[in-house]
Amino acid sequence: MMSYRTYIAPLVFCAQVASSFFDTGLQMVVKQRCANPNRDIEQQAITNFNMVFNMVLKFMPIVPAILLARAGDKGYRKVPIVVPLVGYFLSRGLLLLDILLEWPLQVLYAVPVIHGLCGGFASYWAGVMALVSVSSNEEERSVRIMRTELVYGIAGFFGSLSSGHLFDLYTVGLQQGAILSSLSVLLYFLCLLYALFFLRIDLFSVPGERQERRESAGIINHVARDKINIALLFVSGILYDIAVAGGMEMLGAYVLKDPLNWGATEVGYGNAAGSLLFITSFLGVKMFTRCSVRDESMVMIGMVSFATGIYFMAFVTTTPMYFLARTVTLFALIPMPTIRSLLSKQVKGTSYGMTFVMLQLSFKLASLVTTPIYTKIYQATLDTFPGFVFILSSIFTVLSMIPISFVGCRSARQDGYERIQGN
Repeated sequence: MMSYRTYIAPLVFCAQVASSFFDTGLQMVVKQRCANPNRDIEQQAITNFNMVFNMVLKFMPIVPAILLARAGDKGYRKVPIVVPLVGYFLSRGLLLLDILLEWPLQVLYAVPVIHGLCGGFASYWAGVMALVSVSSNEEERSVRIMRTELVYGIAGFFGSLSSGHLFDLYTVGLQQGAILSSLSVLLYFLCLLYALFFLRIDLFSVPGERQERRESAGIINHVARDKINIALLFVSGILYDIAVAGGMEMLGAYVLKDPLNWGATEVGYGNAAGSLLFITSFLGVKMFTRCSVRDESMVMIGMVSFATGIYFMAFVTTTPMYFLARTVTLFALIPMPTIRSLLSKQVKGTSYGMTFVMLQLSFKLASLVTTPIYTKIYQATLDTFPGFVFILSSIFTVLSMIPISFVGCRSARQDGYERIQGN
């Protein structure tokens, strides 16, 4: 039987291209519907819509994602992937209808509702990560997870690069953005068919069982140390996600206002630049792994990269400066997949799905509080220093480095104990 790599990569690639098309389409539709000669009023309308949209997006998947994760851990590994794809297909179709029928912008609040009730990204990506984890051993897991992220990033790059141009295409009788949205819906439909009829999963290759046997052999206080490490990894991941998600959500509105004032093409290029980070981060993981850099150290390197770049973003006033700031964050996507890899080494193979979905849901619960805070701070500083929210993200990133440094110290000490015992 062929391995997951033969089957999951095309699905991840196609779904992310479709997602890139949707993201650019939504961003431009919101800008068009909120257009106002007074740019401050326009920015407030855009950020208010984004705040409500994102909060619903983060709240709705909580219960469905948990139920789907349980089904996945019971052996139905396709369920946490297929069901969210149904939600993606239906919700993206709603954007297409909104463009064609010129419905009110508020109709689009139903998009995250439909998306979330089917498990959303939390279930979909946790399902993908669970497949990668159960199909790899501990030594190569960080690279394998990052390789999947690489496919995701390459797809996002090409999708975003072309999305702005596709948005500008229209014909007589079709609104601007209709072609782009139609392609997104079509690609998600193909992903759903692929997942239902062609996706094959090797359920018998579960390297996590070797870890379970080592756990049953027993190391003094091993379980207690695992629980502490899991808690520290969750705290680090949550703080870093607050920094990244909060900063990126505000960046989407920031580039639409003066002095940048981007159109659809520039928005597509900007999203493509973000997707390039998947490639540079993957190369970074490969390089650091060959140099025998510990996972915890790789997470720290990625966090420093993002903290520096997002701080620089606070002072961006031109498009070249924006892309320069993006360049500084070249390793910013290393932390999350590496944290998932570290978590997978602390739990049993039969708990991967639930662990990863709880991590994703913890991000969403935290952002339910921080998203409105970021939005209100951004709105309050529009006339004085709109880049202040990016400095706030840099501060959160520095805070996220504290718990991961403790994990590094504890793991190094634990490795020392294991070597002594083995001797």
